[in-house]
Amino acid sequence: MARQPVREPATSECSRADAALARAFIFLGKRWNAVLLGVLRDGPAGFRELARELDGISDSVLSDRLTDLAAAGLISRTVVEGPPVSVSYALTDRGRALMPALAHVASWAREHFPADDDQA
Repeated sequence: MARQPVREPATSECSRADAALARAFIFLGKRWNAVLLGVLRDGPAGFRELARELDGISDSVLSDRLTDLAAAGLISRTVVEGPPVSVSYALTDRGRALMPALAHVASWAREHFPADDDQA
């Protein structure tokens, strides 16, 4: 499956040095993408398992996000012949390479952007 290109930010939006960072945040900032990667950090999961982990995501949006993440080479999709047929999703090497950066961003957010519950 060919990887889909991520939209390149206009050069007026950021310097060339920041273009890669902008591309990453455009992709990871798409609702559910980073969260899905975080769920898969703990190991492969099936569609229903992912849906249960992500309270509030519709099946169609989950399917779209999994397709986007697979097209970007961050996750793999494995079909296990049945019966019943099952599909499993897992991080690729590229996806696993992203985990330390996401962990740092999460740590930074806990310190500098605490949840409303944490501020009380």
